[in-house]
Amino acid sequence: MTGHGAKFGRKMETAIAALLARPSIEDAARVARVGEKTLRRWPRDPEFKAKYLRARREGVHQAVGRMQQATGPAGNVILKLMADPSVPPAVRLRAAENVFAHAIKGIELEDIEARLAELERSGDESKPGWRK
Repeated sequence: MTGHGAKFGRKMETAIAALLARPSIEDAARVARVGEKTLRRWPRDPEFKAKYLRARREGVHQAVGRMQQATGPAGNVILKLMADPSVPPAVRLRAAENVFAHAIKGIELEDIEARLAELERSGDESKPGWRK
């Protein structure tokens, strides 16, 4: 998007922030102070689209990080529900199923990591000039 100078770049950044924060394009356009038609057109521009997708990915990355930070307390809740005899049996069963599912998934991931490391090592060994 050339020919519009820095002001246009700031408008794009403001529009991206509004698109991420507001529930509709109409509301985002109002907050960003750009026309709704403009805001519907900008995502077709490769530069805008790339910046918008990067901002969305960053938002998801941050949210996933927050969820990962909460896994310790979440695990404690599951274990407490599973062990508390005053909790309804259906809830205790679901908690126990969660413990098993996550334990199994952890083992599967460890197995995949080990297999991937072995494949990478084998690939390195097949390269010319490889030495241990």
